[in-house]
Formats: sequence, structure tokens, C-alpha cells
Amino acid sequence: MSHPPSFWDGVLRRLEGELPSYALEAWVLPLEARLHPHGLVVRAPSAFHRDRAARYLPAIERAVAAECGTSHAIELSVGCANGASLALRPRPAPAPRRLAAPAPAEGAGLDGGAKEEPPPAQRPLPYTFATFVVGPSNALARAAAWAVARGQRLAPGPVLLEGPSGVGKTHLAKALHAEASARARAVYVSAESFTTDFLRGIRSRDTASFKRRYRESCDLLVIEDVQFFAGKASTQLELFHTLEHLRAVGAPVVLTADRLPNDIPELDPRLASAMTSGLVAEIEPPDATLRREILRAKAAAGGVHLPDDCLERLVQATRGSVRDLEGALIQLVVSAALLKRGIDLELTEAALRKLGQPGAEAPRRPLDVPAVLEVVAAFYGVGVAELSSRSRRRSALLPRQLAMYLCHKYTRASLPEIGRALGRAHPAVRNAIEMVERAVLERAPLRYQVEELAARLEQRARR
Repeated sequence: MSHPPSFWDGVLRRLEGELPSYALEAWVLPLEARLHPHGLVVRAPSAFHRDRAARYLPAIERAVAAECGTSHAIELSVGCANGASLALRPRPAPAPRRLAAPAPAEGAGLDGGAKEEPPPAQRPLPYTFATFVVGPSNALARAAAWAVARGQRLAPGPVLLEGPSGVGKTHLAKALHAEASARARAVYVSAESFTTDFLRGIRSRDTASFKRRYRESCDLLVIEDVQFFAGKASTQLELFHTLEHLRAVGAPVVLTADRLPNDIPELDPRLASAMTSGLVAEIEPPDATLRREILRAKAAAGGVHLPDDCLERLVQATRGSVRDLEGALIQLVVSAALLKRGIDLELTEAALRKLGQPGAEAPRRPLDVPAVLEVVAAFYGVGVAELSSRSRRRSALLPRQLAMYLCHKYTRASLPEIGRALGRAHPAVRNAIEMVERAVLERAPLRYQVEELAARLEQRARR
């Protein structure tokens, strides 16, 4: 029999004080609890939901025990009691991407301020070569990464995976590292962490440990987001010598970047030359065929039935990065689960409108930067002048970052033009855009704000 509704309602009330609001809304509310002789069965509407809800199982167990006064063995399964299950197939794949919620009501920026963090017990993403969908836009990069992972030396210099945010560079870098780690001493690090390690060694007067990790004890070095080295002269010099050392001993290096090194501002020309002295493999945004295959793979991995007409609508509307595709699918699946209905074209259109995707009732005429700034400033109750000021106050930081993102999305202004309007250099604009692109997929409260801003901009464009 089912637990009385009041029991599960009590569990949910307890979880309100323990879980981030986005987690409760997206992954816990769609669950249904039923009492069986062997314990409590908690059903998720799909394997997609099951894997995401699993990270919150310890919190659910504590809430159940507190609510009923005794602990229960909890089984997390797939299928809804009302039969409106979204799952058609079992799914053996691991858990999904880590999510982190900001505190947008306080105006925190995307790179700081108060954040709600999910529980720490999480499984890693399935970043493997088997789960990487290959097409013309990424075939060379995939082949190069696989060759390095299998021990082939493609060129004396590094392999550089170059492309915009969200096209699969991290997937390949992590898959390569995981594959190579079984046979070699492989080091995977972000450019930011490399810089932090180096500066820590300088401050502690122990650069020997740094060099031991990145040179002497390293058979393969993978560094992500090398554009982060811009303007960091001392770190650039250390990286240059590290690359030269690894080149001399025959250890392969793989780098990722969102642009070519020669286009990275304040990057030492010698380092830029060293980075491009091997193979440069560009990854472009996926074409329609690849977008279709990626969506099919992600839906199948999540056990989600995606009708053909809905699939084609998503393919048509999401013409950006792989991350955009994932965001659209998550929005659709979560909406279906919360509404307890199957995925259909009407729900797909609604999900796309919420995400403000191209092709989903886009603005009828392009907006200019001042118009976007006015809408953002009015929404957050700040002055337009504050958006372009040097202020680092939290009340202005998030609106400024969102203004950069929305100007890029809804106007024809270039990054330098957006930067000039907001008193920032164009690399800062690019960084803000990338942070927002990641955050709107991972943070439900922020996504709702972006959806509302997009709706207001669309209304403004129709005037």
C-alpha cells in the first residue's frame, strides 16, 4: 500500500530545509513513495530522474526516519504509480553532471557569493570515448584524443583541442585521461589549478614538488582551458619550460582552449608557438545530423522516450553547443515529470520558450545594447549606470553578467562593443557569457530569471 499522503508530505517538508530548492523541485517532487513488505520503494519517472535523485538518497533516508520514527530500507526504482512513466528502457550508465545553485535573490555573481551545494556523494560523469557521439565537426579531435590515449605520439608538440564552450573538449580530455591512466602516469588539470599549484609552490618555496608532479612524474599532461593563462606572465614562463621539458623526454601533452593561442590576449608569443607546434584539432558546433544523434544518445541513456517530432523540433531549435542540447532535454524531461505527462510537441515548444532557444518565438527584430541594459536594470532594480560601473557589489555583479549574456544573445553587437558599453574588456565579456551558459543549465533559480528576462526582451522586440 502507499504511505498516507501526509507522510510523504512530511518528508518533503523536512527536505525543504536540507536540500537546495532547485534539487527539491526538479528531482525530488516527481518521486512517488510506496510501502512494500521489504521497505519503502521510491519511484522515479525515468532512469534519467533516478540517477539524479540517487545523489539525494541519504537526505531522503534521514527525512523518512525522522518523519516516521524508524528507519526504512529505501529502494529507488523507475516507473510511476499512475503508469505515466517516461522510461522505456533500462539504463546502465553512471550519474550525471554536478549541479550547483546560486543565491540569485541576493545578487551574487556566477563565480562567487552564496551558493547552495548538493550533497558531496556523487558519481562522476560517464566521460568515455564510448559515450562521445562523433560527427564531421569533431571527428579529428576524437581520433587525436583516442590515439594519444592509446599511447601513440602524433607530433613532437602538444595536441590542441580548440573550439567554443560546450562542444565536447572536456569530454574528450577526461575520456583521454581516464583511458591513459591505466597504463601511464597521466595528470589532468585545469589551467586555473596549474596556476594555483605553481603559485603555492612559489609561496612555500617548494617548486621542486610542483616540477616533480608536472615534469618528472608525468607521462601524459592534460591541461584544460589554457586561455586562463592570459596575462599571467610568471605562470606562462613556467608552463613554457614544462612543455619544453615534456617535449624533450617524449611525454605527450594535450591542451584545450576556446580559441587559438594567437588569439588569446596577453599570451607570450613563445608559449603560443609552443602550444600550436603539434596538432591543432578544431571542434565546431554540431550540425543538424550530429545534434540529432546526440539527442538520441542522451535520451536513450536516460531511458527517456523522445518522439520523433519532438526530437526534430529540438534539433531545429537548439543550434548552439552540446550543452544547449543537454539543457533543452533536461528542461523537457523535468517539465514532463513535474506535470506527470508524456513528452509531446506542445510540451517541447513550452520548454524551448522557457529556454529562449533560437527558433522558439525569437524576437521579431534585433534589439540594441541599451535596450537590453534597460530591461536588465529594471528587472533587478539597479541603475543602468551601475551595470557599467567598476562596482563589484553583489547587487550589480550578477545583473552585469546576465546583461553581457543577453546582449550577446539578443543583439548583433560584437564582444568588444558589448564590453565598451559595460566598461569591460571583451575577454571579460566572453568569460561572463560562458559562465551564464553553464549556470542556466545547472541552476534552476537562475534559469527562471533568465527565462523572465528573455520574455521581457521578446515583448520589447515586438513593440
